[in-house]
Amino acid sequence: MNFRYEQKKISDGYHMVIGCDEVGRGCLAGPVVAGAVIMNLETWDMKQGVRDSKLLSVKKREELSSIIKEQALAWSIGQVSQEIVDEINIHNATLLAMRKAVEGLLFSHVVQAHGLPQKKKQAEGLHYKGTKRPFLVIDGKFTIPNFDIDQEAVVDGDNKILSIAAASIIAKVYRDRLMTKIHQDYPIYNFAQHKGYGTLFHRTMILQNGLSSVHRKSFCKNLRSI
Repeated sequence: MNFRYEQKKISDGYHMVIGCDEVGRGCLAGPVVAGAVIMNLETWDMKQGVRDSKLLSVKKREELSSIIKEQALAWSIGQVSQEIVDEINIHNATLLAMRKAVEGLLFSHVVQAHGLPQKKKQAEGLHYKGTKRPFLVIDGKFTIPNFDIDQEAVVDGDNKILSIAAASIIAKVYRDRLMTKIHQDYPIYNFAQHKGYGTLFHRTMILQNGLSSVHRKSFCKNLRSI
């Protein structure tokens, strides 16, 4: 995996490429989380071994997440709670998480570049205009609707585009850590192990004990006896 895609966009006149990906879309519990990253094309060491987070060990993901956040020009996490997932459906919740991640990234990038006060609302990142043109590339089939930024969705992008793979790594590590913390409040479901995905054990515990406040009711309503 290399920066061929990003370099092509830079040669097309864009000043930066934002990679974005989500994790937790298919989970029965917890939020859906998205990561957004602007990689430093000039200094990144290709030998680091960035690729789709699902193909990496836990240890390697943790290691790469720290390196990516340290060396990236900007990065951000966006998350949408299980309550909102139930309210607006997982497709819209995923796009919302991506929007939040990109907004947060643009805001942090403006702060770093121009020394703006950190107290300003993250939403002000959307006012990022001027001469610099960012390009957003997203893993999947769908772009973010009604979003004032040039963008493209790439199927299997986390296996093709390094910036997306990096975003998938930071999002996965963030969400896994969050679900491990949630496990402390609901140990019976063992979120620390499966991170909210629908394993046999997880589904069995739901059927035996009912839903917790962190479960997605819309995802669990059709569970039947196992």
